[in-house]
Amino acid sequence: MTTLASDVTPKLRQYGLLMRLDKPIGTLLLLWPCLWALWIAGAGRPAPGVVLVFLLGVFLMRSAGCVINDFADRDIDPFVERTRERPLAARRVSAREALALFAVLCLAAFCLVLTQNRETILLSIPAVILAATYPYMKRVHSLPQAHLGAAFGWAVPMSFAALTGEVSALAWLLFAVAVLWAIAYDTSYAMVDREDDLRVGVKSSAILFGRFDRLAIGVAQALVVAGLYLIGHRLGLGWPFQLALLAGSGLFAYQQWLIRGRSREACFQAFLNNNWFGFSIFAGILGHYLV
Repeated sequence: MTTLASDVTPKLRQYGLLMRLDKPIGTLLLLWPCLWALWIAGAGRPAPGVVLVFLLGVFLMRSAGCVINDFADRDIDPFVERTRERPLAARRVSAREALALFAVLCLAAFCLVLTQNRETILLSIPAVILAATYPYMKRVHSLPQAHLGAAFGWAVPMSFAALTGEVSALAWLLFAVAVLWAIAYDTSYAMVDREDDLRVGVKSSAILFGRFDRLAIGVAQALVVAGLYLIGHRLGLGWPFQLALLAGSGLFAYQQWLIRGRSREACFQAFLNNNWFGFSIFAGILGHYLV
């Protein structure tokens, strides 16, 4: 029994690292637009059961996305400084194990979505397709960050479908905001790996925008703020939301200051800072409905 435990425990730890359980930032960045949508679609009182399903779904799909991403990049990651010690890159987990783990996570997420209405179940199909295909987009086109944004933002139309039975025009506007936000923060993230990506021959928005990377991020950030302002205006969101949007604009300005020198560490810190942006917007939405 002791021998079995000593064999299983290290393997489970590698699976946890493959799922990025030690790095929750991706889960949080996926979570915030989902919470924005749930509270807006639920008019401040989303059904607790639906919220629980989406919280678990966010965790499972982000984990599945990390697994399939590392599977796709298993022959690239060993040559990238930031990723060379990942379980698949370091060959501590096999490709077959990774695919099995991805399938289990997706199946668990699908079982959750089966508890929801027909519209939500149908929308879950594109969600899986987006998550499974994103890792390969860096070989296809120069803006894989947009594909990531669609994958991360797809919880928005699903949330509206689950709570209202339809996906309104406002829901699609919020989805577009989520996509633009992902392009902004993931370009900061891509700036960390730009030199390695150029060397191994994969594409990214940081490479596409080149010396205009900060400008491109700034434009995306401005559109995010404008989109959220328009959503707030249409919904009549009051001063808590307006204050949160002002705070979020300040966070975007701080991120621009961080990436001014384009150092790897500063760009990564700017990426991480987006968690606070997502939190501030949710706090504003929640504050409006509480007030």
